[in-house]
Amino acid sequence: MLIAQAAVMANGVIDTLMAGRLSSADLAAVGIGASIYITIIMALMGVLLALTPVVAHHYGAGRHAEIGADVRQCAWLALLLSLLAFAALKNPDPLLAFSRLTPEVEIKVRAYLEGSAWAVPGVMFFRVFYGFTNGIGRPRPVMSFNLLGLALKAPLNWVFMYGHFGFPAMGGAGCGWSSAVIMWTVATLSWLWCRRDADYAPYGVFARFEWPHLATQREFLVLGLPMGATFLVDVTAFTFMALFIARLGPEISAAHQIAANVAVFVFMVPLALGTATGVVVGQALGAGDGRRARHAGLLGLAVGCGAAAITGAAIGFAAGPLARTYTSDPQVAAAAAALLSIVAVYHIADAVQAVMAQVLRGYKRATVPMVIYAVALWGVGLGGGYLLGLTDSFGPPRGAAGFWIAAVASLTIAGAGVLAYFLRISAQIIPAPATTTA
Repeated sequence: MLIAQAAVMANGVIDTLMAGRLSSADLAAVGIGASIYITIIMALMGVLLALTPVVAHHYGAGRHAEIGADVRQCAWLALLLSLLAFAALKNPDPLLAFSRLTPEVEIKVRAYLEGSAWAVPGVMFFRVFYGFTNGIGRPRPVMSFNLLGLALKAPLNWVFMYGHFGFPAMGGAGCGWSSAVIMWTVATLSWLWCRRDADYAPYGVFARFEWPHLATQREFLVLGLPMGATFLVDVTAFTFMALFIARLGPEISAAHQIAANVAVFVFMVPLALGTATGVVVGQALGAGDGRRARHAGLLGLAVGCGAAAITGAAIGFAAGPLARTYTSDPQVAAAAAALLSIVAVYHIADAVQAVMAQVLRGYKRATVPMVIYAVALWGVGLGGGYLLGLTDSFGPPRGAAGFWIAAVASLTIAGAGVLAYFLRISAQIIPAPATTTA
């Protein structure tokens, strides 16, 4: 799972590095466009995350036939969500209105989103495969397909960004079109693999055709909508942070994109660990072993915090050289290095909430975490960032650094909240020790 997540995050790194070699406008456009894309995709794709705990519970209880039926139903949900995401990416005006972009950057952002929109169906249907195969404890195929996509990323970027083999030179927008080609390829190959691999046969995913079942769809939505809403809160806080920072100019926006890219890339470790822990938790609960589920959650948290402390220290010490690998512009590099010093602390708080959020999904608990994230990330993170960064409410405006400082505070509050909730609900389902009576 870690390698699979690293491959996904590395795609963003490649886009950032290659766009940064074009111009600060292209780098800013890719950063802003990616923020809008991720906001829409993650909010809708988050609904599909309900499949992983559902499959894990079935697997732990030995209900293999029910896994195939739920996968088929989730595919219908993926189709509906693809249509919604495609329409939203084709009409980004409400989100672009917040950023007050220069005409040059706005044209590039729109071109990037035009290509990214065509990646949506592949993303959604691959997410169904992802939830299915991870839920049964087989993450290696996801790793393989993500590595394939990573291998294709730089060559396809080169083709579309610089205009080779008859394609026009699209600049930063070429990153979006390369993603579309990659996701269609990966999604098609993953389901061909599922159909032909004997290890997937017991689940009967392709055993028969089924129209959508309203009762099953309702169950997915009851669990998936709060998950999607949580992602919406998380991603929109990050996206609007980028859009507000875009008001400070292309150089500061580019520096923020570098810091955000590093933060997202190192986030792969706690995210992968949390995903794996959530699967183990779900399988244990499906087997009726609440004690093992709680132990797995606590162990995942401990390992995640230890890894985050090491990673955060490395970012803090290497902030300057790390920033200079992304850009040759000394002004952008200096601004990015200052932000990376805050990212070092941000990552530790991010790790706690990432692991605990995935563990709670293994418990099929999503509503309370959604409320915690809304209050912390929107109220403290985005609201506090606006006040610290763009107003003089707490002294001189701190610019991009003000947003990152508020983000650290918001994730600390969110992490403490979801951890407390996990400790309470996990203790409630552990059987009490047996007693004897005279």
